Amino acid sequence: MNWQKVVQWKRFFVNERKYELAKYIIYFNQQWVGDHPAEWYDTRGPLARAVVAEMEEAKVVIFAGGLVEEIEEAVGFDEHGVKSGPITTDGEFVGGLTIIDVATDEEANMWGAKIAVACGWPQEVRKFK
Repeated sequence: MNWQKVVQWKRFFVNERKYELAKYIIYFNQQWVGDHPAEWYDTRGPLARAVVAEMEEAKVVIFAGGLVEEIEEAVGFDEHGVKSGPITTDGEFVGGLTIIDVATDEEANMWGAKIAVACGWPQEVRKFK
């Protein structure tokens, strides 16, 4: 498959829905979460799921999810495709992400703010090229 042409077309399909790229990623690094008691985390899940449900209802979410927190379980590959352990072991690493399909930066920022409030930690919003 000619991936260069796929990227040039800037469209893809998920569950039979066509996406034109002007997509955004909303993400957080695991280190931004902070230390909280288990009870605190228990209150965040329903809030985060409610925001994802709202995004699903608005038909803007492509994917949302958290990652395994233990970075030692990650696998990296070098520029030759050789498998190694995790690439990031002592710096910040992504803890979760949401990919959305919205028309404007303002709308992406609105969803990023909602996710940050629901999760209780910062989120960064970036646009795909």
